[in-house]
Amino acid sequence: MTDAAAPPTLLTTWKVAAARLKDGRIDSPSIDARLLLEVAANCSRTDILTDPYRAVTPDQQAALDGFIERRLRREPVSRILGRKGFWKIMLNVTPDVLSPRPDTEAILDVVLLACPPNKAFEMIDLGTGSGAILLAALAERFGARGVGTDISSEALAVAKENAANLELDNRATFLRTEWAAGFGDHSFDVVVSNPPYIPSGDIPGLDPEVRDHDPLLALDGGPDGLQAYRELAPEIMRILRPGGLFAVEIGWDQGPQVKALFEAAGFDKVIVVKDLADRDRVVTNGPDPRANPVPKM
Repeated sequence: MTDAAAPPTLLTTWKVAAARLKDGRIDSPSIDARLLLEVAANCSRTDILTDPYRAVTPDQQAALDGFIERRLRREPVSRILGRKGFWKIMLNVTPDVLSPRPDTEAILDVVLLACPPNKAFEMIDLGTGSGAILLAALAERFGARGVGTDISSEALAVAKENAANLELDNRATFLRTEWAAGFGDHSFDVVVSNPPYIPSGDIPGLDPEVRDHDPLLALDGGPDGLQAYRELAPEIMRILRPGGLFAVEIGWDQGPQVKALFEAAGFDKVIVVKDLADRDRVVTNGPDPRANPVPKM
């Protein structure tokens, strides 16, 4: 008579889940499996490393199996868990908002370099979605105040909840409007935006994680992907204070075109900043963080 099989542990469960995701051709299978296991088994990354032989209960295993099945159907981890880390903050995300991406953190690099820790400034995030860019900046710069705008009431509800969870709702306001409509001239020191910039015809070919789970409103940039920038460039020029900073995210192949649109709107010293993958990612009139370190707090 043999002993009953040993119960699954955090370590063995993680390895099995990662192997399933790898077999399913999921990107970053080990990371995704760990993130899902942490929630299913109510553990932390540290627990998995320091207490790898902790038993996983049948209920926890069942919860993880459900998560893995959803991930194999190409549902993003952020949608499965309803949250996503961005910069140094954790955000709630729903199907009504774009899931924040590391690429967008390149905007924060520019803003934090231009605005040292002791500087007070007013900022607006046009098309704020989950509030990711604005809230990450306010979390780093205690003298800053900001506004996030969006045309989606559902997105604004998510952003407001995120601000409250981060205890930033005393410095962040969210308003429903199209871009900067209703704001006076020269109202802000910093203007940021991650607008929709994918050409309409490219959307059917996107990864299912994006095409099927991010709101179309946050993706579709019109026939050439540049429609939002045509609208934004003159508006940003209008609401930005003299000497102010703007920074907008772009698609990796849109640098020259978007730079030209902002120059046509009256900006000078416009540059294209690369992300950590060395792809064009931000058009700005500010400093280039790839040539300068971001000041520490």
